[in-house]
Amino acid sequence: MPELPEVERAVKQIKRLALNKTIQRVETTEDNIIFSGITHEDFANEITGRKITGVKRYGKSFYLELDGQGKLPVLHFGMTGMLQVKGEKPMYYKETPKSASTDWPPRFMKFILHMRDERTQATAEIAFMDARRLGKIRLRACPDKEAPISELGFDPILCMPSLEVFEPLVMKRSCPIKALLLDQSFSAGVGNWVADEILYHSRIHPEQRCNTLTTTQIGNLHQFTKFVCETAVSVDADATKFPEDWLFKHRWGKGKKTNADPLKLVSGDLATIKWVTVGGRTSAYVAELQQLTSQAPVPLIKKRTTRSHLLEEDSESDLSVLTDSDPEVSQPSSKKRKKAAAEPRKIKSKLQRKQNTK
Repeated sequence: MPELPEVERAVKQIKRLALNKTIQRVETTEDNIIFSGITHEDFANEITGRKITGVKRYGKSFYLELDGQGKLPVLHFGMTGMLQVKGEKPMYYKETPKSASTDWPPRFMKFILHMRDERTQATAEIAFMDARRLGKIRLRACPDKEAPISELGFDPILCMPSLEVFEPLVMKRSCPIKALLLDQSFSAGVGNWVADEILYHSRIHPEQRCNTLTTTQIGNLHQFTKFVCETAVSVDADATKFPEDWLFKHRWGKGKKTNADPLKLVSGDLATIKWVTVGGRTSAYVAELQQLTSQAPVPLIKKRTTRSHLLEEDSESDLSVLTDSDPEVSQPSSKKRKKAAAEPRKIKSKLQRKQNTK
């Protein structure tokens, strides 16, 4: 799903295409899930006729700055949201498939902005699409001071805390470190692949509990949280330009053959990539480099927090450590669950029938 680097790429795309253009018309598709707290007509009416003066991102959310009076659109891609410019192929999460189409209007479109530069008369159209309808479109008067952005943690690009501030934020928690990184109220914008990459470079096992990390490990975590995000953003989230020794190049497919060369250790031996579910997400790690060390006792009392507003934001990457849902791990269907629950009753019934016949 789109994480901080991919969202930053989308922001740059909008700036390139739409900055200083006036929104002349907005095409929308009715969707009471994607449009949050507003109707699609409300959205169109609020922004039509206004000039795009800026585009800002915080975490995985981004918003358009518009002139004139009124609220501003705040957008979140969710798992499958993306932008498409008319005449161009959409920009996908990992890589654009060969089957990607330039058809217009695009499939799964939620809105299309029709824009014109009043000075040059240049026009452009850009669409927001979401196949699985897990993204969100909102209107906010002050996006950076209102939910959901106001409830997010630090952004590794925009406001990475100092090591002195960062260390106690980590050490006061007892959950697995991977789960903490995925928590958007801690680090806004870090999703599954970014968290795995940070932990790989930091040489920390994803299941290592926060309050058992050493000073060196926390220092590495602080350094590489910023490094991974900055490096990915510097190449516009183009995975083909990521360093060859990044885990990203090798983490997909759970052992299936890929086009990438095998990941190797400094010794030249092949690295062993393993997978484990942490914080409701499938996590990849290198067994030789990321070893689980002795754990401190888990506190007897845990605060069970749902963070419903954050889970709504992103049902894939913002899951807390207390959730047990994993979108990448197939769950039994309702029919199978009912069948499994009925099995003990069937066995009991057969035994009763046998006893009656005797």
